[in-house]
Amino acid sequence: MKILITGASGFIGSRLVEALNENHELTLLTRQPGKTRQQLGGQHHYLASLDGLEDLNDIDAVINLAGEPIVAKRWSEQQKQRICESRWNITAKLSQLILASNRAPRVFISGSAIGYYGRQGQDHIDESASFHNEFSHEVCQKWEQLALDSALNTRVCIVRTGIVLGQGGALAKMLPPFKLGAGGPIGDGKQGMSWIHIKDMVRLIEYLLTHETCQGIFNATAPNPVSNAEFSKTLGKVLHRPAVLPAPAFALKLMLGEMAELLIEGQYVLPKRALDAGFNFEFTELETALYDVLGR
Repeated sequence: MKILITGASGFIGSRLVEALNENHELTLLTRQPGKTRQQLGGQHHYLASLDGLEDLNDIDAVINLAGEPIVAKRWSEQQKQRICESRWNITAKLSQLILASNRAPRVFISGSAIGYYGRQGQDHIDESASFHNEFSHEVCQKWEQLALDSALNTRVCIVRTGIVLGQGGALAKMLPPFKLGAGGPIGDGKQGMSWIHIKDMVRLIEYLLTHETCQGIFNATAPNPVSNAEFSKTLGKVLHRPAVLPAPAFALKLMLGEMAELLIEGQYVLPKRALDAGFNFEFTELETALYDVLGR
């Protein structure tokens, strides 16, 4: 299968490329083709831009993972614009190319995030849930709609991703204080943390790629979300470190501004549609997932 992947050099994308490498012909869209070639290998095709393309007639599938990291920097108005445009612009262009194709890709898998739902309190929700309107929802709602615009010409799957656990990503940012014995819950610790092991993240994308009955919205989260307090306790256990020092909500708001809401608020998100479609998670319990990632 000929597959076009955006965001291929990122945390999820690089592992996906590794998984798809053996059986598929990959074209990788990246702003730095030379650097990404060194990272991912010279056997792939590389594009620096979609400019100049009139269609995707020669592509069988598109996987769209591009986007400015949402927690990389404080949310100034300029940073919010970068977060939005890095997702919206490329997704709109991909949909335009798909709609312009006489022989369109058979499937378009496009990223999103469980931030779509906004804050949800203690409720356990699935893909049918309503949303709380805030910045994370606004980003995801338009991001998803731009991908769904191509549904007239191809099968579209939207993947709403939770916290992905692997060597890198969000977990790498969490580890330093825990390793020093200074980790602990955020705020009251009751907020939901919906996680997924990187192996299951990649496997789910592969599943959607090859199962033609799958389309629409899919939560990429393990079946057993936990509270922030439980996550902190389990991570401390795996690292053999105490995890009792809380991070006060007001201090996070002072340091991070609006972005702190991602940490203070949360969601308990269930992958109902993935399970209904027959996907089996390898990692369903947080402790097992963390032991696998951290090798302890």
